[in-house]
Amino acid sequence: MGMTSAVLLDELLDPFAECLDPESAQRVVEFRIAPSVQEVVDALAGKANEGVLTDEERAQYESLINAADLIQILKLKARHKLNSNTRP
Repeated sequence: MGMTSAVLLDELLDPFAECLDPESAQRVVEFRIAPSVQEVVDALAGKANEGVLTDEERAQYESLINAADLIQILKLKARHKLNSNTRP
């Protein structure tokens, strides 16, 4: 029962990475957040740094940060998949 969040997340996402063929893995690695979404994140980050987020904005910011973190983890897993496919 003492699995850490990181271990659980790995167990959840490793099967996803295994489903990727090299082309799909490369597309995940190259994925970028849309500029319009990045603008919202940047604006919310500024307000967070100033301590002036509303409760709704804080919830939105946390959701966006969590999603961005998940995307980064998926990108790392895809990069690892690509690297393991290119090794002899």
